[in-house]
Amino acid sequence: MFDIGASELLLIVVIAIVAIGPKDLPLALRTAGKWMGKIRRVSGHFRAGVETMIREAEMEEMEKKWREQNEAIMADHPPAASAEAALIGQDPGTAVTEPEAAIEPETKPKSKRVRKPKAAA
Repeated sequence: MFDIGASELLLIVVIAIVAIGPKDLPLALRTAGKWMGKIRRVSGHFRAGVETMIREAEMEEMEKKWREQNEAIMADHPPAASAEAALIGQDPGTAVTEPEAAIEPETKPKSKRVRKPKAAA
């Protein structure tokens, strides 16, 4: 990221020892490390937020595209019930493909239990 070579890093360490002093250098490095960690967390959080917004925008575009394609397909190929109703001359919303009396509720088949004959005493 910063492209710092070995000689440049050595120069930075020497300047830090002279400016801060060898006694306070560990505390200064620890503080700098904490700040770097905070900066990384904030930048990671920001990056995740931006990526989420991009994904949501892409999803909205895809949903819009799918909706348009679905409307075009539905316009080209009407549903079967409305096509039958159009042939009969009924309103497509009231068309029923099967009589309601013909629709029976599902019943659970009764299990057949086989009993063993009692032994004679």
